[in-house]
Amino acid sequence: MINTAEVIENGVGILFVTLDSLRYDVAHAALYAGRTPQLAGILPGGVWEERRTPGTFTLPAHIAFFSGFLPKLPQPVQPPRLWECRPPAFKTVDAGTFVFDAPSLLAGLAQHGYRTVCIGGVTYFSRETPLGSVVPDMFHEDHWRLEFCSPDADSTRHQVDQALAIADKYRNRPLFLFVNVSATHVPHGHYVGRSEDSWQSQAAALAYADEHLGRLIRTLTGTRPWLVIMCADHGDAFGEDGYHGRGIAHPTVLNVPFAAMFLGPGHYAHQAWPKPMALTRSPTPP
Repeated sequence: MINTAEVIENGVGILFVTLDSLRYDVAHAALYAGRTPQLAGILPGGVWEERRTPGTFTLPAHIAFFSGFLPKLPQPVQPPRLWECRPPAFKTVDAGTFVFDAPSLLAGLAQHGYRTVCIGGVTYFSRETPLGSVVPDMFHEDHWRLEFCSPDADSTRHQVDQALAIADKYRNRPLFLFVNVSATHVPHGHYVGRSEDSWQSQAAALAYADEHLGRLIRTLTGTRPWLVIMCADHGDAFGEDGYHGRGIAHPTVLNVPFAAMFLGPGHYAHQAWPKPMALTRSPTPP
């Protein structure tokens, strides 16, 4: 288990990446087909964990994450949480869990000297609407530009460039760096030359983002240690059982990929992976 309390006590950098709308089955299939080699070399054991999201669309999922509720394993017994709001007196918390005595994780980290920065992706981080300001307002600073959003075919490159600039700016202080990757959010049909979105185009979007996510993590962890957490906020239905979109209680929406790892100089683990397979059939939701 990662001792997040110790990580924060020592001011270690934290990178939290949400791959917006990425289904677990698509992430797993793309990894197995060899289409995400950078992620394959980073993920513990070279695999994603399958977890269940606490929210079925972007806003409630992120509010949950920053309130202490990350995606859970699909099993009765859960491992200790990475972070948690101070609980009632009758509840005990694992010693490795970071307990924040504040209304949000971001406020709690600020109490420990962290600078919290949001690199937005989808429009819930754009401040274009009142709801688009809810999550950004939780951070010390937030960044969003039109080229960070999913219609831009090179959105992840732009986001990673911004994230690395922020990391360099605050290289001498504790930093919580959050990146909401928009490439895997609709529209992504353009990655396969189509106007409609599908699991195939989401897999292609993830394959595109893989290179830049690898660049981000390699650069950050090349000189000092970081706690890296990656997950989807929710999935997306592309016609399974007649469902389309998100905000619905369907396995394609509820099942998300998750990974947490401690990486630093000499700790960038390249994992062996089976021979790549052609990604030619639809992933089957668990």
